[in-house]
Amino acid sequence: FFFNFNFNVAIIVEDDLNVAPDFFEYFLGTYPLLLKDPSLWCVSAWNDNGKVGLINEDKPELLYRSDFFPGLGWMLTKSLWTELCNKWPRAYWDDWIRSPDQRKDRACIRPEVSRTRTFGKIGVSNGLFFEKHLKYIKLNEVSVPFTKMNLSYLMKDIYDSEFVRTVYQSAVVSYQELKDNAISYDGSVRIIYYTRDAYKRTAKLLGLMDDFKSGVPRTGYKGIVTFYYKGRTVYLTPSMNWKGYDPTWS
Repeated sequence: FFFNFNFNVAIIVEDDLNVAPDFFEYFLGTYPLLLKDPSLWCVSAWNDNGKVGLINEDKPELLYRSDFFPGLGWMLTKSLWTELCNKWPRAYWDDWIRSPDQRKDRACIRPEVSRTRTFGKIGVSNGLFFEKHLKYIKLNEVSVPFTKMNLSYLMKDIYDSEFVRTVYQSAVVSYQELKDNAISYDGSVRIIYYTRDAYKRTAKLLGLMDDFKSGVPRTGYKGIVTFYYKGRTVYLTPSMNWKGYDPTWS
């Protein structure tokens, strides 16, 4: 597509995916961001933690930046393919592309509500997560006019300062307080993790995917995993003196 037909962008769709009604609208709307912002290297239709109960179904227009490469319906540019094509592996390319040597601190855009959903175990995306996780991913059913929206808030120079400020101004709570709905105030909250095991333990309790790839948790951005729980936005965050991802975390 890139070299023979000279397209500037392509959307990769694995063979076992259904797509949302606004699948192409989503990619058309985010395409300009991919061209303008060199800190972005893909747009993905997938939320790894996009299960009912962990997403705000009333906000299908919400989009985020993520350091974790989601795949499962994703858009890349010709320039990225030119960079990667000569070293592309014959197998397990998704984990390969998540390594620091390939990612180079670049981020993807991902949605609150997934624009793809895998429909079975058979296909290139089959894996151990299907029965426990993948089949519960919510597929968006509402058309959002992304091409008519101002998505400039996703540009790195705008997004980072606002996101970090919002996250670390959120009140700190424990998992038990969140689970028991024992929080007396409205608004977003955060739960802090300090170690790999603490993250995995809390993620499991919450129903989030708890694995890391090259030290990056699924959907994570600056070590922060954002999700929705019992009517509020929750951030699972490292401490404020976070120094970056540790590739030994797995």
